[in-house]
Amino acid sequence: MTTEAHAADRRRPPLIAVITLLTAVLTVLLIAFAWPSARSEPRDLPIAVSGPAPAVEQMKAKLDQAMPGGFEITAVPDRQAAVQRIQDRDAYGAIVLDAAQPEILTASAGGPSVAQVLTQVSARMSPEGQVKVTDVVPLPKDDPRGAGLAAGALPLVLGGILAAGALTQLVRSGTKRMIGALTFAVTGGLALAAVLQYWLGSFEGSYLGNSGVIAMSIAAISLTLLGLEWLLGMAGLALGSAVMMLLGNPLSGMTSAPEMLPSGWGALGQLLPPGAAGTALRSVSFFDGAGATRPLVVLSCWLLAGLVFCGLGALRGRGHAVPARHEAVTA
Repeated sequence: MTTEAHAADRRRPPLIAVITLLTAVLTVLLIAFAWPSARSEPRDLPIAVSGPAPAVEQMKAKLDQAMPGGFEITAVPDRQAAVQRIQDRDAYGAIVLDAAQPEILTASAGGPSVAQVLTQVSARMSPEGQVKVTDVVPLPKDDPRGAGLAAGALPLVLGGILAAGALTQLVRSGTKRMIGALTFAVTGGLALAAVLQYWLGSFEGSYLGNSGVIAMSIAAISLTLLGLEWLLGMAGLALGSAVMMLLGNPLSGMTSAPEMLPSGWGALGQLLPPGAAGTALRSVSFFDGAGATRPLVVLSCWLLAGLVFCGLGALRGRGHAVPARHEAVTA
């Protein structure tokens, strides 16, 4: 064996170190994706309750006893007011305490898991099954479980990561990388929205509105990662990708609702592009845009942050280029 081969062998990490690293990575992936779902339960879910004041207070006590801390209850004067709160995305559902016909109002389009929880509440209210359950804002008939939207979080994240990685490796000019990321976000948004809305039937509402939200999400992720790579090199790209994949995707709440995730983590997920995109998509597609302002602001902030990172990276690169040219002239 040559001297170079011996040197190469010495530089390679021990087998046990490689196995330990792979085990750690696998464990982190399992925790990131399984833990939020395994710990999913109602936590301050906003719901409305209408009926006589004594009955409302009695219902609050029953719900708190059955699911401590599970619901954030707002009393409303009547059924119409409860429906309005649901349609405005101020509540996930409602309980109508009508003496003649008690009723549970759900909105499966706002979160199928939450609708299921409220349906279980109806069974506790009346084991004989006398409580009427009405889905005020249902999911599309072609996708009654909301599987398309739930599965959409991963393509959004992967789209941004793949765009940043490919552009970094294949395009030399920083300006062209940014143009490429924005162009891909538009085409990707149009393509994904077309599949989800016209083929799978998972979306309703405006096609351009849905594709616009998807495009904003892809652009926010890809530009942020491009800027981090520009500033910190491949370490920046890896760090940003890990945050989006290991935090943004599992904490997006697209499979349930932010309030169903472990305390605090759901709120964090809504501050990352995947979570903001999921909430905005539900609002734009099923609720005529109600409740979309905050997630769209979050996506806009990430877009702006990505542009700032890219700008700082360009300035940093220009600063390195000037001394190099000066040294060449001096030589």
